[in-house]
Amino acid sequence: MDLTTTSTGRPLRFSDTLERLGSRGAERLCLGEIVEAFGERAFGAVMLLFAIVNMLPWPPGGTTLTGAPLLFLSAELAWGRETLWLPRWLGRASVSRSTFRTLSGRLMKIIRFSEALSRPRLYFLTGRLGQGLVGLACLLLSAILVLPVFGGNLLPAIAMGFFSLGVMQRDGLAVLLGWVMTAITAAVLVFAWRLVVAGFQAGADWIGQVL
Repeated sequence: MDLTTTSTGRPLRFSDTLERLGSRGAERLCLGEIVEAFGERAFGAVMLLFAIVNMLPWPPGGTTLTGAPLLFLSAELAWGRETLWLPRWLGRASVSRSTFRTLSGRLMKIIRFSEALSRPRLYFLTGRLGQGLVGLACLLLSAILVLPVFGGNLLPAIAMGFFSLGVMQRDGLAVLLGWVMTAITAAVLVFAWRLVVAGFQAGADWIGQVL
């Protein structure tokens, strides 16, 4: 069963490909199988999958594992690779197909809504230079994701979700929203860092007064 095109030769929608992947008979779903299923759209599609996973509430340290593959994918995109390459050990990483069906089923309404709104536009934001810049931004965002900070995964994951959707659908507007979310993420990080520094400074001042 061809998972990249419909019977008319048109590319399958992201959501349809997910459903077909979930309906296959094998017990485990490998990452390499997902890459093969999406073909030339694998960069955006696989990054979008991991971005969605990282939007879920995780305990501190959970996104260290789920965000790590995004570091690898983002580096390839920033390097300018046209096709996604995975080392064998990463391609063999797998998840239970029933778990995949459950997770994708819960997110299907959001995925189909995003598909309905996205379309090819603002091509200069998804061209070779645009994708390289997106790769660099995603590399920084994924580095933030792997930090064991409670609640620190949502904003960078949303930004990467917009970037991934834009790369997959050639939608420059989605890429633009990704840049907006990246700016918001940076602003929140700077604000949080200043709060931490101010807290340490206040603590140091109090200890100094006590002593």
